[in-house]
Amino acid sequence: MEIKKYGAIDIGSNAVRLLVANVIEEKGKETKFKKSSLVRVPIRLGADAFVEGEISENNIKRMVDAMQAFSLLMKVHGVEKYKACATSAMREASNGDEIVKKIYEKSGIEIDIINGAKEAAIISSTDLKYLINSDETYLYVDVGGGSTEFTLFSRGEIVNSKSFKIGTVRLINNSKEKNKKIFSKVQNWIVKNTKDYKRISLIGSGGNINKIFKMSGLDPGRPISYVYLNAQLEFLKKMTYEERISELSLNPDRADVIVPATKIYLSAMKWSGARRIYVPKIGLSDGIVKSLYFNTI
Repeated sequence: MEIKKYGAIDIGSNAVRLLVANVIEEKGKETKFKKSSLVRVPIRLGADAFVEGEISENNIKRMVDAMQAFSLLMKVHGVEKYKACATSAMREASNGDEIVKKIYEKSGIEIDIINGAKEAAIISSTDLKYLINSDETYLYVDVGGGSTEFTLFSRGEIVNSKSFKIGTVRLINNSKEKNKKIFSKVQNWIVKNTKDYKRISLIGSGGNINKIFKMSGLDPGRPISYVYLNAQLEFLKKMTYEERISELSLNPDRADVIVPATKIYLSAMKWSGARRIYVPKIGLSDGIVKSLYFNTI
């Protein structure tokens, strides 16, 4: 048996994460990937990028500090291979490339700013194939702070995939009119791509749906129903931001974005006709580790 340590850094619009994973190789057996450590830092880059068009000096400093800390953590863990990917906030920030250079100079960490299509492809390289029943149809929805990736699977194959600028941080900062327009585009895409399929289930990923699943008390592998998710949205909307923190023990940077995130999942279920959503707890960082191992990144 051989155990390797891989690192994945996901620089999102709502938070920055470092995943350290054990890659377990055993002769005659399939390689296993197990989380060893996950560190999440709530640096909301999207609030800068989507409103001001650039990352603020304060958040640049926080990013540099976080990457220096991640570099040391990977050294302590004995990480032999890593990849750092930045998504929509860094994509849209006018000073994104400048920040990438500064972080490399200060921490030695190289960052790739990836587009929505590559983000969807990396996430799709996770354990989805084990979750997907080959004769069924699934709409995979990954909700982030700046964008949401939609991938339609049928009979185990990708039918279509698209990234939309409809993330949670963006929805909070956009005008109602702007949000209405983007929701309309998403609706058109989902209806057009799912109309020929009778039975569809959703697969949801992202920190918000993971939290909702945890709050549901369901056993791992069991889906959340449309009825439950709709009731949960109404329940969350009735609470104030402060109540969500004090009564539901949500992190301050989760307590506001959980409402728009739930709305995105519910809308996707409504427009595709799905009555249930599976929550396997996978995301970009898991996909980065797998892509590193199989040399597809």
